[in-house]
Amino acid sequence: MIEAVVNVSEGRDAALVRTIGEAAGTTLLDVHSDEHHHRSVFTLAGGAQLVERAALELARRAVELLDISEHAGVHPRLGVADVVPFVAWDEEFEVAVAARDRFAEAFGRDGVPCFLYGPERPPPEIRRDAFIVLPPDTGPPEPHPTAGATCVGARPVLVAYNLVVQVPLEEARKIAATLRGPQVRSLAFPLGSETQISFNLIDPLNIGPAEIYDLVARLARIDRAELVGLIPERVLADIPRQRLAELGLSPEVTVEARLARLARLATPGSASPSPSASPERGRLRS
Repeated sequence: MIEAVVNVSEGRDAALVRTIGEAAGTTLLDVHSDEHHHRSVFTLAGGAQLVERAALELARRAVELLDISEHAGVHPRLGVADVVPFVAWDEEFEVAVAARDRFAEAFGRDGVPCFLYGPERPPPEIRRDAFIVLPPDTGPPEPHPTAGATCVGARPVLVAYNLVVQVPLEEARKIAATLRGPQVRSLAFPLGSETQISFNLIDPLNIGPAEIYDLVARLARIDRAELVGLIPERVLADIPRQRLAELGLSPEVTVEARLARLARLATPGSASPSPSASPERGRLRS
């Protein structure tokens, strides 16, 4: 099994998000959307070849329906299918790398420039240098006029996690910078009248939601916590059950639980799953 976590630059039109998600078929486990970031995170999982094809079809649907020149949101972005990481799960890491490379070749042939990340370089380097000192790895040398460009990655499992805090934005940015490091990527955003710190927890078995929550709580009052997408069961298992509600988590938000639900719903006489029917808020994930 591998996972693909497709970040698309559309988070305000729920019907449009559903239409894009339908392109992923039965691999789609979860959708998180956010109007302020104007972004949706689609979590796909299953057999490697099936997920690879589904991610490509979803990205192609986004190119058909969206125009990056009309996009405005607080989250940084390069294109409509902005970030497409393939995540090593039970397979060797090379399986995710191979899926990444094939996706980038196919999407590049569609006319969308693709920048590879993973062992070669991290996503922040691409956002800083794309088309300036860093040429695309596949596709044309210039951005697609309506689709922009895409960061295509291969990475281990990470956890995307958000905290809404009661501090001004500038103070939240200082907190994000203080906590940023090899195991934690962090950014602070204005969320309407609120302030949010978004985290990518690169090594969630070492620094997971509980650990980052407690680190932030020492520096700011936390209003609420939110998981973006899904979490591996083995990461959730390390968290005391009595803390799950405080941390914005539950046993139902694991990849394994969603796969089991999908299997149950696929049996004869069961209704088809619709994970994208009620998009939720979602942010930094790459």
